[in-house]
Amino acid sequence: MNQMMSDKKRRPNQKPAALPNIPELDFDHLIDQLPCYISIQDRDLKILFVNENFKRDFGDGSGKLCHTVYKGSADICPNCPVRKTFQDKRVHITEETVRLVNGKSCQIFIQASPILDDNGNVTAVIEMATNITRIKIDRKELMTLGQSIALLSHGIKNILEGLQGGAYVVDEAFKDGNMELARKGWGIVNKNIFDITDVVQNILYSSKNRPLKYEPVLPGELLEDAVQLFREKAAALNIQLEQQINSAVPEIRLDAASIRRMLHNLLWNALEACHNDREKKEHTVIAKSDHFDENHFMFEISDNGIGMDKSTRRNMLEEFFSTKGSAGTGIGLMATKKIIDAHQGLIMVKSKENAGSEFIIRLPFGMTNDD
Repeated sequence: MNQMMSDKKRRPNQKPAALPNIPELDFDHLIDQLPCYISIQDRDLKILFVNENFKRDFGDGSGKLCHTVYKGSADICPNCPVRKTFQDKRVHITEETVRLVNGKSCQIFIQASPILDDNGNVTAVIEMATNITRIKIDRKELMTLGQSIALLSHGIKNILEGLQGGAYVVDEAFKDGNMELARKGWGIVNKNIFDITDVVQNILYSSKNRPLKYEPVLPGELLEDAVQLFREKAAALNIQLEQQINSAVPEIRLDAASIRRMLHNLLWNALEACHNDREKKEHTVIAKSDHFDENHFMFEISDNGIGMDKSTRRNMLEEFFSTKGSAGTGIGLMATKKIIDAHQGLIMVKSKENAGSEFIIRLPFGMTNDD
């Protein structure tokens, strides 16, 4: 026992054994190896020191003001943690969106800690920042996934209930030998089959980064095919469906399958906007293909349906935002936006509540498989 106590007393004074295969590291080298941005700032928020990670992503920054380096701004950040630490000697944390030296934006998590002198006064503040952009993106994707599952489940449930209702009408019609009622029930079934097919196809387009397969096609023919597909549905809804095709638009290399999906989504949205309008007696959907300018051509789908208010117009291209309220999933517009972006195009929307909507899709000439 005495020998053990004697050993314990000697251990604090013993020189630790050298760790094998680890090079000698000085303080500056250790700071440069840390996987975060480190800067030391004075009371005026002037940067006194930065590590190599900071230099790599923001430039040297030494001698410059923090907010000019991070944001290119002459104004101090409203929630500046360094300034707060100088005021109360406490550690402060915050999140900020900043600009990298390459011009891209990123989000960083910042912790500011005081550097005190022998009298307990704050002489400088050390700021440690971590790039959390990837974490933010992953969190958003998880939130979107949860939201999409809920919205899609609700939308599919409504469609399945429509199928069940239509099937019930058909069954009752067969029992009574009422063919008129059977045709009505089958119309309900047929509509919901179309709806569930449309949802599934849009899910496939939205969830998978499918490489585009370019082929030479005439935009007018793509539009004409899409219009013909919806002729019967438009007639059943008592909606006039018109097409205006400029045959002078030349053959373009496009991914025909995805452009068809885009046109189907926009035409179906336009028909539903008219069908849901109870104010007007007559409704019309017009589909156009034409030149936009010397470098672009366009598709245009317009209707005189219910239109959209300012909030809906502003949010309509957000993920899983539906212009149909609780009756839709937003997956159609999401797929449409993805297709347009993949073709380096642009979508423009003009709409006014109770006055209809106009969707203009501008696409470039000369797309190739290498674009």
